[in-house]
Amino acid sequence: MKKLYWFILKSYIGPLLFTFFIALFILVMQFLWKYVDELVGKGLELSVLFELLFYASSTFVPLALPLAILLSSLMTFGNFGEHYELVAMKSTGIPLRRIMMPLVILSVFISVFAFFFSNNVLPIANLKFYSLLYDVRQKKLTFNIQEGVFYNGIDGFTIYAREKVPETNIIKDVMIYNHSDRLGNIKLTTAKSGEMTLTADQTMLIFKLYDGYNYEDIVNRDNYRVNRPFQRSWFAEQTKMFSGLDFGMNRTDENLFRNNYQMMNLEQLSRVSDSLKSELQLRNERLIASIENQFVFINQLDFDAMSDTSAVHHTLRELDTGFMINAITNALQSSRSIKNNLEFNNKDFDGRTKRIVRHDLEWHRKFTLSIACLILFFIGAPLGAIIRKGGLGMPVVFSIIFFVIFHVISISGEKYARAGAMSPMLAMWLASLVLLPVGIFLTYKATTDSPLLDAENWNRILKRFFPQKENSI
Repeated sequence: MKKLYWFILKSYIGPLLFTFFIALFILVMQFLWKYVDELVGKGLELSVLFELLFYASSTFVPLALPLAILLSSLMTFGNFGEHYELVAMKSTGIPLRRIMMPLVILSVFISVFAFFFSNNVLPIANLKFYSLLYDVRQKKLTFNIQEGVFYNGIDGFTIYAREKVPETNIIKDVMIYNHSDRLGNIKLTTAKSGEMTLTADQTMLIFKLYDGYNYEDIVNRDNYRVNRPFQRSWFAEQTKMFSGLDFGMNRTDENLFRNNYQMMNLEQLSRVSDSLKSELQLRNERLIASIENQFVFINQLDFDAMSDTSAVHHTLRELDTGFMINAITNALQSSRSIKNNLEFNNKDFDGRTKRIVRHDLEWHRKFTLSIACLILFFIGAPLGAIIRKGGLGMPVVFSIIFFVIFHVISISGEKYARAGAMSPMLAMWLASLVLLPVGIFLTYKATTDSPLLDAENWNRILKRFFPQKENSI
């Protein structure tokens, strides 16, 4: 039995690692495709790019691991069935549940590892990834003037060069528009040629221009819109310096991102969630108390004691008109104040409630990853034994179908929870609750050798409900 178990484990670990890294590679490529516009043209060092991809791949493990378990288990048992190895095992009296036992134990260990990763490693990976991604997105584009293209990388200036000498910093037919005064195109510098250099720290750009003109519209005179005065000056050589470029990448303090719910473990999420709920309850109590204090109770009149309506009207007629106007004005002001207070606090309560929901969703997500690995194994393994097809054909199709169902249910439940239509606990466990009966059903059918996907069996079932009429001559 030990040799058989080792054979099953070796047959499973290979496809597991293969499908895991393939799924991880696809997710990383999707990340690159999404942020390619913000990564290209910034002169990023390879070390920074590889660091960003490493942290990004770590954050994609919760998606890649369940898919890899589903696909690898389906491929393994599909190969066993296709090459009649499963039949040979069963012919010796070994039931399917004994054959699945070593992989079940391995899946339990993987689930424990998934929980440890989700609770201890993933928050750190998210912190590193999002802080580094923020720094990369804030980094300015590298200075690169192209021929015949207006360059707007310097705040307040637009630079144009008709020709650029290859492999040099020489440019020809240069135009520099100065918008730093925020008054439009009132300052223009042209030159027949020029040379551009960057300082070593890439914080200052130096232009040496030759044989050109400076044009400037005079806008500090009366009736300048009618007269349109301007001045022009020629120069043989002129140096322009642009400071404050800062094309380097500055690293932000990671502590600024630690308060995000994605950067917390279970203990931190529980503590922050309890604190947010206490603050919300306190704000609610304060709101009720403030509204109660704004009510004005008039004790001079005891209308409840007056059962006769005419007596009430008689008493109201005896009141002073100024007193009644003052009372009505105070009532209107109190009502408007209460309304404004309720509208403001409604938005505040809504924001606080959403923050609590996000923390609760993340708390339950730590457990759903582990359970999803087990459930998807109990779907993939029996399904592979039933379809008896290995390779990357039929198993990939079934894996994609079940994983898409799992992912869509998870995303839908999370959106419903954030919208307040579903509790966070039910939202995060909804996909597992839906697929758990499917796993139990498939495992039962596989262990009882039920012909679930046999074509002849389905034809017999269909003939019972749709009997064919015999042709009469």
